[in-house]
Amino acid sequence: MLEEARKRTQRLQLLMQQKGIQKAIFTDESSIAYLAGFWGYLGIEFGRPTMLIVDAANAPTVITPLMESEMVGAMTWVEDVQTWEDAGSRTWGRALANAVGQQPASLWIERNSIPAIVRNFIDENYKGVPLNDISPVLGEMRMIKSPFEIIIMKQAGDIAGAMMAAAHDSLEQGRQEYESALAVIDAGSRKAASFLTVNGWERFVSPMIHNLQILQSGADSSMVHRRASVKTYEKFDPVYFCFCNMAQFKQYKLGFDRMFHIGDVTDKARDVQEAAIEAQQAAIAMIKPGVVAEDVAAAANEVYTRRGYETGYRTGRSIGVAYLEAPELKSGDKTVLQAGMTFAVDGGISIDGEAAGRIGDSIVVTDTGCDYITNYPREILLSKR
Repeated sequence: MLEEARKRTQRLQLLMQQKGIQKAIFTDESSIAYLAGFWGYLGIEFGRPTMLIVDAANAPTVITPLMESEMVGAMTWVEDVQTWEDAGSRTWGRALANAVGQQPASLWIERNSIPAIVRNFIDENYKGVPLNDISPVLGEMRMIKSPFEIIIMKQAGDIAGAMMAAAHDSLEQGRQEYESALAVIDAGSRKAASFLTVNGWERFVSPMIHNLQILQSGADSSMVHRRASVKTYEKFDPVYFCFCNMAQFKQYKLGFDRMFHIGDVTDKARDVQEAAIEAQQAAIAMIKPGVVAEDVAAAANEVYTRRGYETGYRTGRSIGVAYLEAPELKSGDKTVLQAGMTFAVDGGISIDGEAAGRIGDSIVVTDTGCDYITNYPREILLSKR
Protein backbone atom coordinates (compact mmCIF):
# COMPACT_ATOMS: atom_id res chain seq x y z
CA MET A 1 0.00 0.00 0.00
CA LEU A 2 2.73 2.50 0.95
CA GLU A 3 4.73 1.95 -2.23
CA GLU A 4 1.55 2.44 -4.23
CA ALA A 5 0.86 5.69 -2.35
CA ARG A 6 4.42 6.91 -2.98
CA LYS A 7 4.08 6.31 -6.74
CA ARG A 8 0.78 8.18 -6.82
CA THR A 9 2.39 11.19 -5.13
CA GLN A 10 5.29 11.15 -7.57
CA ARG A 11 2.82 11.04 -10.45
CA LEU A 12 0.93 13.97 -8.94
CA GLN A 13 4.17 15.95 -8.64
CA LEU A 14 4.86 15.43 -12.34
CA LEU A 15 1.36 16.69 -13.16
CA MET A 16 1.90 19.69 -10.91
CA GLN A 17 5.15 20.52 -12.68
CA GLN A 18 3.43 20.28 -16.06
CA LYS A 19 0.65 22.60 -14.90
CA GLY A 20 2.92 25.09 -13.14
CA ILE A 21 1.63 24.25 -9.66
CA GLN A 22 4.22 24.67 -6.91
CA LYS A 23 2.41 23.73 -3.68
CA ALA A 24 -0.86 21.95 -2.89
CA ILE A 25 -2.51 21.60 0.50
CA PHE A 26 -4.56 18.43 1.00
CA THR A 27 -6.97 18.31 3.92
CA ASP A 28 -9.51 15.70 2.86
CA GLU A 29 -9.00 12.34 4.58
CA SER A 30 -9.53 10.38 1.36
CA SER A 31 -6.89 12.43 -0.49
CA ILE A 32 -4.36 12.04 2.31
CA ALA A 33 -4.98 8.29 2.45
CA TYR A 34 -4.60 8.04 -1.32
CA LEU A 35 -1.29 9.90 -1.41
CA ALA A 36 0.33 9.36 1.99
CA GLY A 37 -1.14 5.98 2.93
CA PHE A 38 -2.56 6.86 6.33
CA TRP A 39 -5.77 8.01 7.91
CA GLY A 40 -6.78 8.89 11.43
CA TYR A 41 -9.76 8.04 13.58
CA LEU A 42 -10.31 11.51 15.06
CA GLY A 43 -11.54 13.79 12.33
CA ILE A 44 -11.56 17.53 11.94
CA GLU A 45 -14.74 17.55 14.03
CA PHE A 46 -12.40 17.42 17.04
CA GLY A 47 -10.76 20.65 15.85
CA ARG A 48 -7.54 18.84 14.99
CA PRO A 49 -6.63 19.29 11.32
CA THR A 50 -4.28 16.89 9.60
CA MET A 51 -2.74 18.08 6.34
CA LEU A 52 -0.51 16.88 3.54
CA ILE A 53 1.58 19.53 1.74
CA VAL A 54 2.80 18.39 -1.67
CA ASP A 55 5.54 20.42 -3.33
CA ALA A 56 6.08 19.88 -7.04
CA ALA A 57 9.85 19.53 -6.69
CA ASN A 58 10.51 18.56 -3.07
CA ALA A 59 9.49 15.85 -0.63
CA PRO A 60 5.97 16.20 0.82
CA THR A 61 5.19 17.15 4.41
CA VAL A 62 2.58 15.71 6.76
CA ILE A 63 1.20 17.97 9.50
CA THR A 64 -0.51 16.09 12.32
CA PRO A 65 -1.39 16.51 16.00
CA LEU A 66 1.39 15.35 18.32
CA MET A 67 -0.99 12.83 19.91
CA GLU A 68 -1.48 11.15 16.51
CA SER A 69 2.10 11.36 15.31
CA GLU A 70 3.34 7.92 16.43
CA MET A 71 0.62 6.12 14.50
CA VAL A 72 0.88 8.46 11.52
CA GLY A 73 4.64 8.01 11.34
CA ALA A 74 4.23 4.24 11.28
CA MET A 75 1.47 4.31 8.65
CA THR A 76 2.92 6.72 6.07
CA TRP A 77 5.86 6.58 3.68
CA VAL A 78 6.29 10.36 4.04
CA GLU A 79 9.42 11.08 6.07
CA ASP A 80 8.78 14.71 6.97
CA VAL A 81 6.09 14.52 9.68
CA GLN A 82 5.56 17.87 11.42
CA THR A 83 3.63 17.86 14.70
CA TRP A 84 1.61 20.46 16.53
CA GLU A 85 0.06 20.75 19.98
CA ASP A 86 -3.29 21.93 21.33
CA ALA A 87 -1.72 24.55 23.61
CA GLY A 88 1.32 26.79 23.42
CA SER A 89 3.19 28.20 20.47
CA ARG A 90 3.51 24.93 18.51
CA THR A 91 0.19 25.38 16.70
CA TRP A 92 -0.97 23.77 13.46
CA GLY A 93 -1.06 27.24 11.88
CA ARG A 94 2.63 27.70 12.60
CA ALA A 95 3.41 24.27 11.13
CA LEU A 96 1.38 25.06 8.02
CA ALA A 97 3.10 28.44 7.58
CA ASN A 98 6.51 26.78 7.85
CA ALA A 99 5.56 24.22 5.20
CA VAL A 100 4.01 26.75 2.80
CA GLY A 101 6.49 29.59 3.21
CA GLN A 102 5.95 33.31 3.64
CA GLN A 103 5.20 34.52 0.12
CA PRO A 104 3.95 31.72 -2.14
CA ALA A 105 3.00 32.85 -5.63
CA SER A 106 -0.24 30.88 -5.31
CA LEU A 107 -1.78 28.12 -3.21
CA TRP A 108 -3.77 25.14 -4.38
CA ILE A 109 -6.36 23.74 -1.98
CA GLU A 110 -9.26 21.30 -2.04
CA ARG A 111 -11.74 24.12 -2.43
CA ASN A 112 -14.96 22.20 -1.72
CA SER A 113 -13.78 20.16 1.23
CA ILE A 114 -11.17 22.25 3.07
CA PRO A 115 -12.19 22.68 6.75
CA ALA A 116 -13.41 26.16 7.61
CA ILE A 117 -10.73 26.72 10.26
CA VAL A 118 -7.96 25.96 7.77
CA ARG A 119 -9.54 28.12 5.06
CA ASN A 120 -9.94 30.97 7.54
CA PHE A 121 -6.27 30.73 8.50
CA ILE A 122 -5.21 30.86 4.85
CA ASP A 123 -7.50 33.79 4.10
CA GLU A 124 -6.16 35.75 7.08
CA ASN A 125 -2.48 34.96 6.62
CA TYR A 126 -2.12 34.88 2.83
CA LYS A 127 -4.14 37.88 1.73
CA GLY A 128 -3.76 38.51 -1.97
CA VAL A 129 -2.32 35.04 -2.68
CA PRO A 130 -4.42 33.40 -5.43
CA LEU A 131 -6.23 30.26 -4.26
CA ASN A 132 -6.84 27.57 -6.85
CA ASP A 133 -8.55 24.19 -6.71
CA ILE A 134 -6.28 21.12 -6.79
CA SER A 135 -9.25 18.71 -6.62
CA PRO A 136 -9.74 18.30 -10.40
CA VAL A 137 -6.07 17.44 -10.85
CA LEU A 138 -6.13 14.69 -8.23
CA GLY A 139 -9.63 13.67 -9.25
CA GLU A 140 -8.49 12.94 -12.79
CA MET A 141 -5.79 10.64 -11.39
CA ARG A 142 -8.28 8.83 -9.18
CA MET A 143 -10.71 8.10 -12.01
CA ILE A 144 -8.72 5.11 -13.27
CA LYS A 145 -8.01 2.45 -10.66
CA SER A 146 -4.82 0.41 -10.74
CA PRO A 147 -4.86 -3.41 -10.59
CA PHE A 148 -3.71 -3.05 -6.96
CA GLU A 149 -6.75 -0.92 -6.17
CA ILE A 150 -9.13 -3.30 -7.94
CA ILE A 151 -7.89 -6.18 -5.76
CA ILE A 152 -8.71 -4.20 -2.61
CA MET A 153 -12.11 -3.20 -3.98
CA LYS A 154 -12.92 -6.82 -4.80
CA GLN A 155 -12.02 -7.76 -1.23
CA ALA A 156 -14.39 -5.03 -0.12
CA GLY A 157 -16.97 -6.61 -2.43
CA ASP A 158 -16.51 -9.99 -0.71
CA ILE A 159 -16.98 -8.27 2.65
CA ALA A 160 -20.13 -6.56 1.38
CA GLY A 161 -21.46 -9.90 0.10
CA ALA A 162 -21.02 -11.44 3.55
CA MET A 163 -22.87 -8.46 5.02
CA MET A 164 -25.79 -8.85 2.60
CA ALA A 165 -26.06 -12.59 3.23
CA ALA A 166 -26.23 -11.89 6.98
CA ALA A 167 -28.88 -9.24 6.35
CA HIS A 168 -30.94 -11.77 4.37
CA ASP A 169 -30.57 -14.45 7.04
CA SER A 170 -31.69 -12.02 9.76
CA LEU A 171 -35.08 -11.32 8.20
CA GLU A 172 -38.05 -12.88 9.94
CA GLN A 173 -41.52 -11.74 10.87
CA GLY A 174 -41.44 -10.43 14.46
CA ARG A 175 -37.73 -9.53 14.51
CA GLN A 176 -36.55 -5.92 14.72
CA GLU A 177 -34.56 -3.78 12.33
CA TYR A 178 -31.65 -3.17 14.70
CA GLU A 179 -31.11 -6.94 14.98
CA SER A 180 -30.42 -7.04 11.25
CA ALA A 181 -27.97 -4.15 11.63
CA LEU A 182 -26.07 -6.06 14.32
CA ALA A 183 -25.91 -9.15 12.10
CA VAL A 184 -24.50 -7.06 9.23
CA ILE A 185 -21.79 -5.54 11.42
CA ASP A 186 -20.78 -8.92 12.82
CA ALA A 187 -20.59 -10.70 9.46
CA GLY A 188 -18.76 -7.86 7.72
CA SER A 189 -16.20 -7.45 10.50
CA ARG A 190 -15.44 -11.17 10.55
CA LYS A 191 -15.01 -11.29 6.78
CA ALA A 192 -12.78 -8.19 6.79
CA ALA A 193 -10.62 -9.74 9.52
CA SER A 194 -9.99 -12.73 7.25
CA PHE A 195 -8.12 -10.45 4.81
CA LEU A 196 -5.86 -8.84 7.43
CA THR A 197 -2.69 -9.68 9.31
CA VAL A 198 -1.02 -8.08 12.32
CA ASN A 199 2.13 -7.35 10.34
CA GLY A 200 3.48 -4.02 9.13
CA TRP A 201 1.07 -1.39 7.82
CA GLU A 202 -1.92 -3.75 8.03
CA ARG A 203 -1.83 -3.80 11.82
CA PHE A 204 -3.35 -0.30 11.75
CA VAL A 205 -6.31 -1.36 9.58
CA SER A 206 -9.39 -2.11 11.65
CA PRO A 207 -11.70 -4.85 10.35
CA MET A 208 -14.65 -3.36 12.20
CA ILE A 209 -17.64 -2.45 10.07
CA HIS A 210 -19.06 0.79 11.39
CA ASN A 211 -21.43 3.70 10.70
CA LEU A 212 -25.17 3.57 11.25
CA GLN A 213 -26.91 1.04 9.04
CA ILE A 214 -29.18 2.57 6.40
CA LEU A 215 -32.21 0.35 6.74
CA GLN A 216 -35.93 0.98 6.42
CA SER A 217 -38.93 -1.30 6.20
CA GLY A 218 -42.66 -1.25 5.58
CA ALA A 219 -44.15 2.08 4.50
CA ASP A 220 -40.88 3.79 5.45
CA SER A 221 -39.01 1.96 2.68
CA SER A 222 -39.62 4.98 0.42
CA MET A 223 -37.50 7.21 2.69
CA VAL A 224 -34.19 6.03 1.17
CA HIS A 225 -31.79 6.90 4.00
CA ARG A 226 -33.52 6.17 7.32
CA ARG A 227 -31.39 4.34 9.88
CA ALA A 228 -32.20 1.03 11.58
CA SER A 229 -34.77 1.39 14.36
CA VAL A 230 -36.64 -0.90 16.77
CA LYS A 231 -39.45 -1.39 14.25
CA THR A 232 -40.70 -4.98 14.02
CA TYR A 233 -40.92 -6.71 10.66
CA GLU A 234 -44.40 -7.66 9.48
CA LYS A 235 -45.54 -9.94 6.67
CA PHE A 236 -45.26 -8.33 3.21
CA ASP A 237 -42.92 -5.63 4.54
CA PRO A 238 -40.29 -4.51 2.04
CA VAL A 239 -36.90 -4.15 3.79
CA TYR A 240 -34.18 -2.05 2.22
CA PHE A 241 -30.47 -2.32 3.06
CA CYS A 242 -27.98 0.25 1.77
CA PHE A 243 -24.30 -0.35 2.56
CA CYS A 244 -22.98 2.79 0.86
CA ASN A 245 -21.49 4.17 4.08
CA MET A 246 -20.49 0.76 5.48
CA ALA A 247 -19.11 -1.43 2.65
CA GLN A 248 -15.49 -0.32 2.73
CA PHE A 249 -12.05 -1.80 3.24
CA LYS A 250 -8.66 -0.10 3.51
CA GLN A 251 -10.44 3.20 2.77
CA TYR A 252 -11.99 1.97 -0.50
CA LYS A 253 -15.75 2.53 -0.40
CA LEU A 254 -18.36 0.70 -2.44
CA GLY A 255 -22.04 1.11 -3.22
CA PHE A 256 -24.27 -1.92 -2.55
CA ASP A 257 -28.05 -2.08 -2.04
CA ARG A 258 -30.75 -4.72 -1.94
CA MET A 259 -34.48 -4.86 -1.24
CA PHE A 260 -36.06 -7.86 0.48
CA HIS A 261 -39.67 -8.74 1.35
CA ILE A 262 -40.92 -10.50 4.48
CA GLY A 263 -42.69 -13.76 3.66
CA ASP A 264 -44.17 -12.66 0.35
CA VAL A 265 -44.44 -9.66 -1.94
CA THR A 266 -47.47 -7.65 -3.00
CA ASP A 267 -48.17 -7.09 -6.70
CA LYS A 268 -47.40 -3.37 -6.39
CA ALA A 269 -44.10 -3.94 -4.58
CA ARG A 270 -43.11 -6.59 -7.12
CA ASP A 271 -43.75 -4.27 -10.07
CA VAL A 272 -41.78 -1.40 -8.53
CA GLN A 273 -38.83 -3.62 -7.64
CA GLU A 274 -38.76 -5.34 -11.03
CA ALA A 275 -38.71 -1.91 -12.70
CA ALA A 276 -35.72 -0.86 -10.56
CA ILE A 277 -33.85 -4.07 -11.39
CA GLU A 278 -34.58 -3.71 -15.10
CA ALA A 279 -33.37 -0.09 -15.08
CA GLN A 280 -30.15 -1.00 -13.30
CA GLN A 281 -29.48 -3.88 -15.67
CA ALA A 282 -30.13 -1.67 -18.70
CA ALA A 283 -27.55 0.79 -17.39
CA ILE A 284 -24.96 -1.91 -16.67
CA ALA A 285 -25.47 -3.40 -20.14
CA MET A 286 -24.41 -0.04 -21.61
CA ILE A 287 -21.15 0.25 -19.69
CA LYS A 288 -17.96 -0.18 -21.69
CA PRO A 289 -15.03 1.98 -22.79
CA GLY A 290 -16.03 4.75 -25.17
CA VAL A 291 -19.58 5.17 -23.87
CA VAL A 292 -20.54 8.62 -22.55
CA ALA A 293 -21.54 8.68 -18.87
CA GLU A 294 -24.90 10.38 -19.45
CA ASP A 295 -25.87 7.73 -22.02
CA VAL A 296 -25.68 5.07 -19.30
CA ALA A 297 -28.17 7.10 -17.28
CA ALA A 298 -30.37 7.54 -20.33
CA ALA A 299 -30.67 3.75 -20.70
CA ALA A 300 -32.00 3.48 -17.14
CA ASN A 301 -34.30 6.47 -17.56
CA GLU A 302 -35.86 4.92 -20.65
CA VAL A 303 -36.89 1.91 -18.56
CA TYR A 304 -38.46 4.08 -15.86
CA THR A 305 -40.45 6.02 -18.45
CA ARG A 306 -41.62 2.94 -20.32
CA ARG A 307 -42.83 1.33 -17.11
CA GLY A 308 -44.62 4.47 -15.93
CA TYR A 309 -42.28 5.58 -13.16
CA GLU A 310 -40.19 8.64 -12.45
CA THR A 311 -36.95 8.83 -10.52
CA GLY A 312 -34.95 11.65 -9.01
CA TYR A 313 -31.85 9.50 -8.57
CA ARG A 314 -28.66 9.61 -10.57
CA THR A 315 -27.94 6.21 -12.10
CA GLY A 316 -24.43 5.93 -10.71
CA ARG A 317 -21.40 7.56 -9.16
CA SER A 318 -17.70 6.89 -9.36
CA ILE A 319 -16.31 5.16 -6.27
CA GLY A 320 -12.87 4.82 -4.70
CA VAL A 321 -11.28 6.18 -1.54
CA ALA A 322 -14.09 8.75 -1.29
CA TYR A 323 -17.84 8.15 -1.16
CA LEU A 324 -18.29 10.30 -4.25
CA GLU A 325 -15.73 10.76 -6.97
CA ALA A 326 -15.93 11.83 -10.62
CA PRO A 327 -17.53 11.14 -13.03
CA GLU A 328 -21.22 10.47 -12.35
CA LEU A 329 -23.70 8.52 -14.43
CA LYS A 330 -26.31 11.24 -14.86
CA SER A 331 -27.69 13.62 -17.44
CA GLY A 332 -25.17 16.29 -18.33
CA ASP A 333 -22.01 14.32 -17.54
CA LYS A 334 -20.14 14.01 -20.84
CA THR A 335 -17.21 11.97 -19.49
CA VAL A 336 -16.18 9.12 -21.77
CA LEU A 337 -15.85 5.86 -19.86
CA GLN A 338 -12.47 4.13 -19.72
CA ALA A 339 -11.27 0.75 -18.54
CA GLY A 340 -10.35 0.90 -14.86
CA MET A 341 -13.13 3.27 -13.85
CA THR A 342 -15.30 2.01 -11.00
CA PHE A 343 -18.94 2.89 -10.34
CA ALA A 344 -21.83 2.22 -8.03
CA VAL A 345 -24.77 1.65 -10.40
CA ASP A 346 -28.28 1.93 -9.01
CA GLY A 347 -31.87 1.32 -9.89
CA GLY A 348 -34.14 3.40 -7.70
CA ILE A 349 -37.81 4.33 -7.45
CA SER A 350 -39.59 5.93 -4.48
CA ILE A 351 -43.33 6.43 -4.13
CA ASP A 352 -43.68 8.42 -0.91
CA GLY A 353 -45.42 6.51 1.85
CA GLU A 354 -46.35 3.64 -0.45
CA ALA A 355 -43.54 1.66 -2.02
CA ALA A 356 -39.98 1.65 -3.25
CA GLY A 357 -37.79 -0.36 -5.56
CA ARG A 358 -34.04 -0.29 -5.20
CA ILE A 359 -30.94 -2.20 -6.16
CA GLY A 360 -27.29 -1.17 -6.31
CA ASP A 361 -24.00 -2.79 -7.27
CA SER A 362 -20.39 -1.74 -7.70
CA ILE A 363 -18.67 -2.51 -11.02
CA VAL A 364 -15.33 -1.99 -12.73
CA VAL A 365 -15.12 -1.03 -16.40
CA THR A 366 -13.10 -3.58 -18.39
CA ASP A 367 -11.71 -3.51 -21.93
CA THR A 368 -14.89 -5.11 -23.27
CA GLY A 369 -17.63 -4.14 -20.79
CA CYS A 370 -17.68 -4.35 -17.03
CA ASP A 371 -17.34 -6.81 -14.15
CA TYR A 372 -19.25 -6.88 -10.90
CA ILE A 373 -17.37 -6.03 -7.71
CA THR A 374 -20.41 -6.82 -5.55
CA ASN A 375 -22.59 -9.88 -5.98
CA TYR A 376 -25.96 -10.96 -4.65
CA PRO A 377 -29.01 -12.18 -6.60
CA ARG A 378 -30.63 -9.50 -8.75
CA GLU A 379 -34.24 -10.62 -8.47
CA ILE A 380 -37.23 -10.47 -6.12
CA LEU A 381 -35.78 -11.52 -2.76
CA LEU A 382 -37.97 -12.96 0.01
CA SER A 383 -37.05 -13.62 3.64
CA LYS A 384 -35.94 -17.18 4.28
CA ARG A 385 -38.32 -17.63 7.23
